[in-house]
Amino acid sequence: MQPNVFPFMAYALTSHDVSLVRLRDLARYQLVPLLSGVSGIAHAQVQGGDIGEVEVSADPRRLAAYHLTLSDLVTAIGQSASLQSVGRVQDHHLLYLLLTSNTVHNLGDVRRIVLRAGPGFVLHLSDVAHVTLGVEPQFLDVDANGKQAVTLLLYQQAGSDMVSTAHAVEKALAGFRSQIPPGVRLTKWYDQSTLVLSAAGSVRDAILIGIVLAAIVLFMFLRNGRITLLAITIVPAALAASVLALSMFGLSFNIMTLGGLAASVGLVIDDVIVMIEFIAHRSATGWRQPGRLWVLRSGGAFFRPLSGSSAATLIVFVPLAFLSGVTGAFFKALSITVASTLLASWALTALIVPMLAEQLVDFSALHEEDDDRFTRTHRTLLQGLFARPLWLAVMGVVLALVGGLSLAYVPTGFMPDIDEGGFVLDYQTSPGTSFDETAREIAQVEAILRADPAVDSFSTRIGAGFGGDLAEPNMGDIVVHLVAQTKRAGINAVMSRIGDKITAQVPGVDTDLHQLIGDELGDMTGVPQPIDIRLAGTDFAQLSATAQNVAKAITPIAGVNSVINGITPAGDAIAINIDPVRAAMHGLDPAAISAQLSNALAGNVASQTQGAMIARNIRVRLDPALANNTDALARLPISTPSGALVPLGALANFHVDQGQAEITRNNLAQVVDVTARLDGRGLNAGIADVKAALAKPGVLGPGVTYTLGGIYAQQQAAFAGLLRVFLAAMAAEFLLLLFLYERFSWALAVMSLSLLSTSAVFIGLYVTGIPLNITALMGLVMIIGIATEMAIFYVSEFERLLAELTVREALIRAATTRLRPIAMTTLAAILTLLPLALKLGQGAGMQQPLAVAIIAGLAVQFPLVLGALPVLLGLIEQRSHKTLVPDADA
Repeated sequence: MQPNVFPFMAYALTSHDVSLVRLRDLARYQLVPLLSGVSGIAHAQVQGGDIGEVEVSADPRRLAAYHLTLSDLVTAIGQSASLQSVGRVQDHHLLYLLLTSNTVHNLGDVRRIVLRAGPGFVLHLSDVAHVTLGVEPQFLDVDANGKQAVTLLLYQQAGSDMVSTAHAVEKALAGFRSQIPPGVRLTKWYDQSTLVLSAAGSVRDAILIGIVLAAIVLFMFLRNGRITLLAITIVPAALAASVLALSMFGLSFNIMTLGGLAASVGLVIDDVIVMIEFIAHRSATGWRQPGRLWVLRSGGAFFRPLSGSSAATLIVFVPLAFLSGVTGAFFKALSITVASTLLASWALTALIVPMLAEQLVDFSALHEEDDDRFTRTHRTLLQGLFARPLWLAVMGVVLALVGGLSLAYVPTGFMPDIDEGGFVLDYQTSPGTSFDETAREIAQVEAILRADPAVDSFSTRIGAGFGGDLAEPNMGDIVVHLVAQTKRAGINAVMSRIGDKITAQVPGVDTDLHQLIGDELGDMTGVPQPIDIRLAGTDFAQLSATAQNVAKAITPIAGVNSVINGITPAGDAIAINIDPVRAAMHGLDPAAISAQLSNALAGNVASQTQGAMIARNIRVRLDPALANNTDALARLPISTPSGALVPLGALANFHVDQGQAEITRNNLAQVVDVTARLDGRGLNAGIADVKAALAKPGVLGPGVTYTLGGIYAQQQAAFAGLLRVFLAAMAAEFLLLLFLYERFSWALAVMSLSLLSTSAVFIGLYVTGIPLNITALMGLVMIIGIATEMAIFYVSEFERLLAELTVREALIRAATTRLRPIAMTTLAAILTLLPLALKLGQGAGMQQPLAVAIIAGLAVQFPLVLGALPVLLGLIEQRSHKTLVPDADA
């Protein structure tokens, strides 16, 4: 299932003066053709309103007086309202088509249909029936803000641009509004493109804020406006290259691709920072040579560590290509976005930045403060760690323990929680509830919505769903649009408040409140609820009793709401048991009586009127007043072959059959799904309580087993897939380090610290209260690459200095040399991710867990690389007895 099976825009037609029939005609015959031609629209669907038809309500006594039946009326109307080709004829050099035309165009034509005729006698249809304009019988209603309406649902073509399609729709409707009849209002009550625009605006702001903050960091460290401008200029170039890559892969701007661009800004600036700082360092430490080509040569000297560090960040995205399902679809867009941006950043930094720096930057004016307070403090701490390496082991164990405890207590989820600005309220009244009673109860729900200050507008369906599907007359949904986010509380608080009021004030209505995108994702996986307990057994009675026990057992669990026991009984039925003996005494049989009942109650479409544009069905039935309740059914007249009328009660007995529950099978076994929502708690904690409740004696009946599905099952599958991705990324990073340095011990040291830095991810999520979900796990995977990238910058410098200095001197010199660039890149990356971490704007919550995970990992990896890694490499070199004599020219 694809997301475009759901509407992305919806409009409502309302009026105090114009009938629902005319409103539906306006939507069906004018708006649908207009909008179906808009580029990007797959199709338009009309929902609600009345379908006009010609209603022929026959009088059974008049029919009996003329020895007619309803079937005779249907036959006569069908033969009289016809248009048929009977042949062709040639005359006057022309070929003519011969048509017999007996079409009816209006009510007068229908009334004048001849049933019988004789000398001085003509029996018209109007003599035995009332012919009026009516509506097609249906148990469906659509409201907009409590007013009966006709809604128009618009579906997006696969691969089309939602925002541009929405603009095209608005433009088409703007030109059509002059043709809308007076007194008719056309209003938009749902537009998913607004969420995309809000998310795009939030991401745009996050990118701009991040760039500004990064520029401030660069200027504070380097004190050079040209270098800062050069670094910032590379960012839009890399982002533009990424946009081209998205176009090549057939991807569009959405929440994931835009979030990927925002998350990549800090990493792009990192590459430029380390390249510029490396050139500046060589200039300040005597590597500067006459002329300007030395800048290009310095950039060439940094090509190997730059390529290695870029590869470290890029290769973590390779295993993500093997993810499938919703998780794979989400991370495909994010992975391609980030990877293409980083690849463009590497190419620009390695090839373009040195050339631009050669022309724009005067490196002779730059000087490096080797003995500033920052460097002295770092050197002192590093020497202390060399003297007491046991401190590092203690701090590492403490970090790992705190990270493990945080993992145990951090809540878990599946998808990030975002504020869409609206939600869907699915409801269901008691099985068998009449349509009118359902409408009365839902009116009370609508009153609660109107009274809530956070609700801007809503649209209600009875007997149908927002996706255009049909439902039972006691089911439906309400799509609620909220006021601006700045004028209300968070969407979860609003949904909880409304849900509690409905439960307290309208207890006969079961509700399920959820945001639309999350529900669409659930529908695409077939399991929209977080908790889905599938019970299986051979005895359906035992299965039903167990389902009720399970529902009662999990209802008291904290955070569990919208519990549905999964038993769906049909409404009660009135069984009409026709007595074949009594029927035969009147020349009838059960089949003939059933046919008469069907024609009398449901009606029979005999033909159509042929208007200028709209064809109306002609439905023949008995007067509805003759069977408007159960008592009237017994008096319903049945025609006999002799023309006499016999009441139905004289031919049949009546009794009420209790509705039977629906039976669902999975792999040939009978199953019942007990479902529930979970709010305010982590999914794993909620499921743990559910398992404990199911383990209590007496909850599960004998022979009944259960499995857990729903969003929880999807989460477990996604987590397992991401765990495999994480392990594959670790292995890929280890192989890269072996390729770069050909030292197993060095690669093991770097990877151990990178793995240790992931503990900070769980600590960060626990402190911020953000659930561990698939986006947070994506940040966990990315931090392995980013942490390894940071370590490669240091180890590459250490490897270069080993040719000139002793191991201890090389370790300390490499740390002090890389202190400023690593500090700048870390701080710049954190600040560029900060707007995403703060969840600024609607839709920004999708990338918040990823941003928090990366920030937490960076904050810990910085001291690990510049403090723990030198000591760890020193211990390795000391144990291997490899000490190089310093170069005399050093």
